[in-house]
Amino acid sequence: MTSPSTVPRQRALIVGATGITGQTVAKQLVDAGWDVTGLSRRGHSEAPGITSVTADLLDPESLAAALTGTRPELVVITAWVKRDTETENIEVNSALVRNVLAALDGEESVRHVALMTGLKHYLGPFDNYATGVTAETPFHEDEPRLPQPNFYYAQEDELFGSAARNGFTWSVHRAHTVFGFATGNAMNMVLTLSVNAAICKELGLTFTFPGSATQWNGVTDVTDVDLLAEQIIWAGTHPEGANEAFNIANGDVFRWRWLWPRVAAIFDVPWAGFEGEPRPLTVQMAGKDEVWSAIAEREGLVETDVTRLASWWHTDSDLGRNIECFTDMNKSRQAGFLGFRSTTDSFLDKVERYRAANIIP
Repeated sequence: MTSPSTVPRQRALIVGATGITGQTVAKQLVDAGWDVTGLSRRGHSEAPGITSVTADLLDPESLAAALTGTRPELVVITAWVKRDTETENIEVNSALVRNVLAALDGEESVRHVALMTGLKHYLGPFDNYATGVTAETPFHEDEPRLPQPNFYYAQEDELFGSAARNGFTWSVHRAHTVFGFATGNAMNMVLTLSVNAAICKELGLTFTFPGSATQWNGVTDVTDVDLLAEQIIWAGTHPEGANEAFNIANGDVFRWRWLWPRVAAIFDVPWAGFEGEPRPLTVQMAGKDEVWSAIAEREGLVETDVTRLASWWHTDSDLGRNIECFTDMNKSRQAGFLGFRSTTDSFLDKVERYRAANIIP
């Protein structure tokens, strides 16, 4: 008989393990008893139970050396690199996926590779964002690709090609705006709005919605990072998740005109909604870096550099869209993934975690 202590532990590789999604997937896998290797371009995961390796994702030799002997069964790719043009984005982000999978060719252990993308699959790339959308809301996974170049498509093609050559299954996870717990991340709306609210409170300013009338009045949804991680792991461990692309959102919908005052109440600040034109955070928060530094020093917070916490530009991008954005979750549900989150509870949960970690006051 085989005792529990001699049963081989399942092995996973998380690419982008220090990011908002990667660290959450890694933690859930560790909690489930997996051996987890976390790969990142810089730094190490501070989460217990994760073996950290560092490599340049655009350097095949560096990757091959870092991943030798890891022998993962599940690979989760959450990392990406932003460049100035979509041509450059395609070049580096397709290379990232290609290099990681090529580095694992000799391991002969990979059963499933999960790739995280997002709604730019339906909305278009950064430099042609939400201008040529043909899909009806809610967005469905069977919508055809848009005609313009998109690094998500290039990443998918690298994934599909490697899967066909090497015999592993794959899944793609198209998240909306992610509510999660991380610092130093380019896409982090909860922390961005938390820092915004803290600065408003410090200066006696009104917590003012930065986006468009469409986003203020229209129906939308978001993705809790814990739910996203649950779907990634489900797809990697259930045959129903194999070789499929899935939307992933909380399962509820809301309007920012409803949620905004509730966010303001969390921070006890006066608020204002859309009043005639967008008021981007890049403008509202311009020149206020030192205000955050003063708050952080006075309150004994762990990070005084506001650029490590707030991504004004990305929140402006999400909240400034002039198109309705929300996703259909039926494909995922029909396949057997039934997870959901309350968006208000999700936002509050992440704020409480940031406060407990002494990142926000």
